[in-house]
Amino acid sequence: MAIAQSALKQMFDHISSETDWNLDGPLRWEYFFADPAQEPLQKLAEQLTQEGYRVIDIFLGERDEDDGDDEESYFLHVDKKEHHTIESLNQRNAQFDALAKRFHVAAYDGMDVGPA
Repeated sequence: MAIAQSALKQMFDHISSETDWNLDGPLRWEYFFADPAQEPLQKLAEQLTQEGYRVIDIFLGERDEDDGDDEESYFLHVDKKEHHTIESLNQRNAQFDALAKRFHVAAYDGMDVGPA
């Protein structure tokens, strides 16, 4: 999933104006990967654990028929306390896109953030 750098800037601007989170320090960054099968996600989870990420869950998501999605997907949810700038998060997203391809996972599905 290619996430535009302009979207990351909007996210950082929103965090800065709407929360009291310290953007100059670590936050809890959550990352999501999606695939119709569990096995590729399990292999990716093992790799991410070795890289210091915490596996939250691998779960079966609900179909979104409103989006024309008639296939169920499993999701890998990991997190890590990290400090990011717009540029470093853009790089992380590119790394996770490439990692998903390397592990034959259908998609890197994006990220979320919360206080550390």
